[in-house]
Amino acid sequence: MADLKKYRFACTLTFGDIYGQIIVWLGVIFVSLAAALAGMGANNPIFALITVGLVWVVSLPFLLFAFVTTLFNHIEISTVGTQEEVTTSTTMFTRAQPQGE
Repeated sequence: MADLKKYRFACTLTFGDIYGQIIVWLGVIFVSLAAALAGMGANNPIFALITVGLVWVVSLPFLLFAFVTTLFNHIEISTVGTQEEVTTSTTMFTRAQPQGE
């Protein structure tokens, strides 16, 4: 467990990163509800439930995969050292950047 104290985990996920996924998820919900209402209006409640279930079963794995991969891509792991090491690495990084930008 002492080795875990040497690392810092930070999640950089923002609302803008998942905004598109929320819009798609709302679209899936509305399509599912529209299919259910259309099936109920046609006096076919079994087909309405099958359609809703099919929409959810087909879309849910893709939406969850997209969200989880987005979440994992926004987790940063960095080492935590002494203040001298952090200062040295910061100084080296700022020197390596090109001038004039």
